[in-house]
Amino acid sequence: MPRFPEAEAGAAAGQAGMEEDELEFADGLEDVLQLAPDVQLAIEQVFPSQDPLDRADFNAVEYINTLFPTEQSLANIDEVVNKIRLKIRRLDDNIRTVVRGQTNVGQDGRQALEEAQKAIQQLFGKIKDIKDKAEKSEQMVKEITRDIKQLDHAKRHLTTSITTLNHLHMLAGGVDSLEAMTRRRQYGEVANLLQGVVNVLEHFNKYMGIPQIRQLSERVKAAQNELGQQILADFEEAFPSQGTKRPGGPSNVLRDACLVANVLDPRIKQEIIKKFIKQHLSEYLVLFQENQDVAWLDKIDRRYAWIKRQLVDYEEKYGRMFPQEWYMTERIAVEFCHVTRTELAKIMRTRAKEIEVKLLLFAIQRTTNFEGLLAKRFSGCTLADGTVQKKPELPPPSMNPFLDDEPGTETDETMMEKSDIDRPKKPKVPDNPFHGIVSKCFEPHLYVYIESQDKNLSELIDRFVADFKAQGPPKPNVDEGGAVLPSCADLFVYYKKCMVQCSQLSTGEPMIALTTIFQKYLREYAWKILSGNLPKTTSSSGGLTITSLLKEKEGSEVAKFTLEELCLICSILSTAEYCLATTQQLEEKLKEKVDASLMERINLTGEMDTFSIVISNSIQLLVQDLDAACDPALTAMSKMQWQNVEHVGDQSPYVTSVILHIKQNVPIIRDNLASTRKYFTQFCIKFANSFIPKFINHLFKCKPISMVGAEQLLLDTHSLKMVLLDLPSIGSQVVRKAPASYTKIVVKGMTRAEMILKVVMAPHEPPVVFVDNYIKLLADCSTDTFQKILDMKGLKRSEQSSMLELFRQRLPAPPSGMENPSSISLTAPTPEQESSRIRKLEKLIKKRL
Repeated sequence: MPRFPEAEAGAAAGQAGMEEDELEFADGLEDVLQLAPDVQLAIEQVFPSQDPLDRADFNAVEYINTLFPTEQSLANIDEVVNKIRLKIRRLDDNIRTVVRGQTNVGQDGRQALEEAQKAIQQLFGKIKDIKDKAEKSEQMVKEITRDIKQLDHAKRHLTTSITTLNHLHMLAGGVDSLEAMTRRRQYGEVANLLQGVVNVLEHFNKYMGIPQIRQLSERVKAAQNELGQQILADFEEAFPSQGTKRPGGPSNVLRDACLVANVLDPRIKQEIIKKFIKQHLSEYLVLFQENQDVAWLDKIDRRYAWIKRQLVDYEEKYGRMFPQEWYMTERIAVEFCHVTRTELAKIMRTRAKEIEVKLLLFAIQRTTNFEGLLAKRFSGCTLADGTVQKKPELPPPSMNPFLDDEPGTETDETMMEKSDIDRPKKPKVPDNPFHGIVSKCFEPHLYVYIESQDKNLSELIDRFVADFKAQGPPKPNVDEGGAVLPSCADLFVYYKKCMVQCSQLSTGEPMIALTTIFQKYLREYAWKILSGNLPKTTSSSGGLTITSLLKEKEGSEVAKFTLEELCLICSILSTAEYCLATTQQLEEKLKEKVDASLMERINLTGEMDTFSIVISNSIQLLVQDLDAACDPALTAMSKMQWQNVEHVGDQSPYVTSVILHIKQNVPIIRDNLASTRKYFTQFCIKFANSFIPKFINHLFKCKPISMVGAEQLLLDTHSLKMVLLDLPSIGSQVVRKAPASYTKIVVKGMTRAEMILKVVMAPHEPPVVFVDNYIKLLADCSTDTFQKILDMKGLKRSEQSSMLELFRQRLPAPPSGMENPSSISLTAPTPEQESSRIRKLEKLIKKRL
């Protein structure tokens, strides 16, 4: 609705006079000028305007209301109409001017296009002119430079010709001079000249088709051959293989001849070196012939002393004659080593029966010392054979005896005396290129050393056995814990000593043979020293050996171990644990020492299993002893008249007896196993797995039981449960939390015993409630267990039959695939079942061994 109806009526009256054609034009124009929003936005950005007439959403009514806001403003309506008409006329004029201005645009555009085309044609013409002029200029430059190029080619060819002629002149003169100097043996001048001639001759390789050049090349080769033969003859004359004695000092002619040999064919140099070394070592072959007394191993020092003197003599007399890059001193030493290895191998094959271990080790020790001396003096750059092996890098220091660099304590009086034979020393340099260059010849005879170690170890084990019998078991010492037997440390120190010795002698098959010896005496130590000295249990029917430890004998009275015997068992257990860990280290160290191709043949797993069996036997002995001590108390419990118990009091006497035995044994075992806590934990677990099922079995024998008797048994069971939970730290001033694995076993087993008594205490009327309560508390679907519960309650057979039938009906449905629901247990295996499995496993291990 408009705000001023009068204004609208006046406006309508003012417009009534407009011409009809203008109204029709306005209506049509309004329909046409409906622009798209993006076009309208572009127009507003290009021609911004605040005039309401320019707005796309123009509203005539609002615009009129703006012009005539009040009724009084209608008085000047004619003036407003005139202004609008004037504005319309101006807009028409502007539109007419723009339209008329666009009539000439097409003509102007065509004219501009024609002018552009003419400009392009003119540009193409100028470019063609420039191209023609450039081609003419290029042709002119070529004509100008044609003569210059010819001069350049002539200059280059002339330079090459002059250079070639100079080289040819130098070559011809050099060949003539070379031949003349060769005849006069002027080797000093020949050395420099020959190298120059050879270098110049390389420039004529592409001219070998020219006869004169080929002839010069042949003359150079002939001169080289003549020089080679002449130098060899000079060395043969100066150092004859047989006959006259060597000259006393170096020769300048021969020194220059060596410089010439560097330029000649390398075979000439090798021939000179070979002949000189052979002549130099000829005396050695005579002095140390196989039939000579000094050739045997006991005088092997004289061989190395001889070469040391010869090397010193060579340095004094001939050190300056040969070039340094020939490494003549090292070559002489290396050839001496090869000859010595061959000669020693030959004489040892001939006199193999005379080789003794002391003599062999003496020779090896002196040889390895000599090889170490060579490594300090020479670099090993002349070694060309494959006999030399590099030593492995030294491992970092460690606390175990196999990694200790200090010499071990002597454990066998029959071993070699240190004054005569020292242990071969390790080279201080880890990489010794000369290691084995001579000592490798001893490897085929190391069986003598291996057999000696076998004999020594056998005597060592026998001595350990005799010492143990003579000294008796170790004295109990609860303050220091279970001590490791001294013989164990002695054995492994000796092992370490043998291993180091053998690895210095060879890292091949002898190490495998030594490993076999180690395995043999590790097993003997385990059975003779450890298992053989474990205390034996006795019974009324006779003795029980180690192999029958795992067999249960119901009703047999086993004597309790003394304090000394308990300490001995703990000491043997600790020793076996030490042997187990050290054997593993021994295996790792042997693999480090042996060749990589033989590592897989070193395996001490069987020996480690043997020590594990000793540990298991020791723990089982401790468990059996404590278990047997508790048997009389459990037997007394099962023979008590529990139906006659009238009131519940303190714990029963049998509980006090069990606790007394535990307090007597466990602290001793714990203190003696202080260094091996994990095995004390195993002892506790095995005892719990053995005692709890036995306690439950004796509990089933207590029948009939009255309500008060069941309450007393429940109190006793709780007391035993508390004692068992405190078993690992019982009698100790330091209270430690029991291991979770052990606590779980005790809680599970003793809770079952408590549930059995709670079922016994429950009334059997009504039967359905009793059966459901049994299944809920015990979660045991075995009819045998349910029968035992009924026996403990003292029910008659007729009542038991109905109860059993009801029990079978109330059992939960068995899982698919199960055929015997009476043997189904709703939970994991009971401690009794677990103990039975452990005993079966240990019996299998015993049978295998």
